[in-house]
Amino acid sequence: MGEQQTKLWTKDFIYIIVINFLVFMSHIMILSTFPFYIESLGGSETISGLAAALFSFIAVLCRPFIGWILDNGKRKAILIIGIAGMAFTPIGYMCVSVIFLAFVCRMVHGASLACANTTSSTIATDIIPKARFAEGMGMFGMATALATSVAPALGLFLMDKMGYTALFLSAAGSMAIAFVLFLLLKTPKIQVNKKPLCFKALLDKDAAPASAVALVFLLTFGALENFLAKFANDENLPGGGIFFAVMAGMLLLTRVTVGKVADQRGEGIFVYTCNASMFFAFLLLAFVPNTVTFLIAAVLAGYGFGGIEPALQSMAVHIAPPSRRGSANSTFLCAYDIGIGLGGGLAGFLIAACGYRRMFTIISFANIISVVLYMAWGRKHPSSFSYTLHKAEEN
Repeated sequence: MGEQQTKLWTKDFIYIIVINFLVFMSHIMILSTFPFYIESLGGSETISGLAAALFSFIAVLCRPFIGWILDNGKRKAILIIGIAGMAFTPIGYMCVSVIFLAFVCRMVHGASLACANTTSSTIATDIIPKARFAEGMGMFGMATALATSVAPALGLFLMDKMGYTALFLSAAGSMAIAFVLFLLLKTPKIQVNKKPLCFKALLDKDAAPASAVALVFLLTFGALENFLAKFANDENLPGGGIFFAVMAGMLLLTRVTVGKVADQRGEGIFVYTCNASMFFAFLLLAFVPNTVTFLIAAVLAGYGFGGIEPALQSMAVHIAPPSRRGSANSTFLCAYDIGIGLGGGLAGFLIAACGYRRMFTIISFANIISVVLYMAWGRKHPSSFSYTLHKAEEN
């Protein structure tokens, strides 16, 4: 295989990584501060959880149709729609003063994110050489992970020190930079056969095992993303920004190696160890919350999310042909949205019913269910790297 066919770090790959990073920076700066924003409008944790669930619900509704459009070749058109929507929605938050209108903006935001990151993931899978697929997806996913960890700290800082106007303008500004990179981006020419809309084909069945395992795992991460900062504030722990900054360091360390290991040994090692890591992080927060355990939990959560998300996304899409990559990515990202949305919604309900600590205890069981689901279904499916490697050894 020629060097050009296996070259990973092209300028277009770098552009799509940075665009993906900016999309998630904008999204998560607002996501992590949204409970405070809802509180400023007179809402509660339950209302914040409902907003998180509604955001994800709208994104989930949109993604299968976005995948169909992508599979018909409209990559860049959908990406620019997503970038534009994510640029203007934060301005909408600045202009509303009642919860109902904030929810309307949140719905538009969910649809815009679905357009932007489903497309960026699909373009990345078009660009990455097959021989370095899991490695490439790990590097692509590192941008998501870094944004997921850095953005909460930045969002909380802007909210606390400069107010919501600065927060929302910064989120919109990151999309302006993404637009400039979009103009420079050249996507590969993918030969596709135009196909009519078929509801049975909107989701990719080969991506289902990885997506299901990820969905259950992400219930825990949805609870963290939405309510960790409020929990830290109520418990007089170091700020949520510190937690996510520590988490970011561990994420980066993990993402450097995750792709190569998944290519060589399969995704199973990450499913097992990352679920265990997140499980113990939640138990520390639930039973012994103090400064030391708070920081240890941040390290454990960083490894947990940093390892499992790119490994499972690579599993979801690596056997999909070019004509199905949009659907495969949308299937996985639907699961991503459902997991984080349900996690946030369930956490908000549990906090109102029994408090933060019991919420962490109850949601931690999702990690056990995620492992059981992988053992029963995921590792035995042809989409699994572990399955593929085992078959290759037999032959």
